[in-house]
Amino acid sequence: MKNRRIENVKLELRHNKSALAAMIFLLIILILAVFAFLLPYNPDKTDVANMFQSPSFAHPFGTDELGRDYLTRTIYGGRVSLIVGVLAMVLSTIIGVAIGTMSGYFGGFLDNVLMRIVDIISSIPWMILVTVVSIFLRPGLQAIILVIGLFSWMEIARLVRAETLSIKEREYVLYSISTGERSRNIIFRHIIPSIFPTIIVAATSSIANAIMTESSLSFLGIGIQQPMASWGSLLQNAQANLQNAPYMAILPGLFIVITIYSFNKLGDVLRAFVEPKTVTDKR
Repeated sequence: MKNRRIENVKLELRHNKSALAAMIFLLIILILAVFAFLLPYNPDKTDVANMFQSPSFAHPFGTDELGRDYLTRTIYGGRVSLIVGVLAMVLSTIIGVAIGTMSGYFGGFLDNVLMRIVDIISSIPWMILVTVVSIFLRPGLQAIILVIGLFSWMEIARLVRAETLSIKEREYVLYSISTGERSRNIIFRHIIPSIFPTIIVAATSSIANAIMTESSLSFLGIGIQQPMASWGSLLQNAQANLQNAPYMAILPGLFIVITIYSFNKLGDVLRAFVEPKTVTDKR
């Protein structure tokens, strides 16, 4: 089974060159984020004598309004954006899977209540909802992770509920119910393993959405705060300096777009691994 899954991944990467490029890009970003401390510049150290320096050999992407090396700031900002994306994904996935499985498995009154809660939260524009909640929290990394994670689980819950409704009618689940097996054991032994491919694909999309949300909030000034930087806060800072240093908006903007695209492509590869009978069609 494992060999077949690996073969599926190889076929997916062979037919989907964009997915291969996306994985390479994410690997490079991850390495840069982990080993950012090896860079020669301190991301927070100011140097007013070198403000708004154009790209050069010493500073490949120039310096910002305080003379800080912009490439270094962007790499450290990538670390923050990835941390937000991954941790917010974990939180939203846990909540979404828990609510989705309970709603689909138990049905009835509990299903109606949980789905109405999902509908109510989903009906509120996410930007308004997250912005209002963010105002009442102290701006920072922990707050942005909590806000995004607590208000981005609804789509995962719907997907998991739909899968659970189908899986609980299968013979092996019905047999477990008829033998008196506890509901908790059925959910963890039969339901969740069966919907794991859906969870994996939804999780990769959730990372991309979390990074985009964080970038949007930081761009509006209610996300990551100075001196800490994220790609969104760098874009927000670049907005005020477009005339003096237009290059400041290019690097974080490209990283945001390509990273979101890469995580969505990563979902195709992970789906090929967790679904051994399925290989994505040629592209």
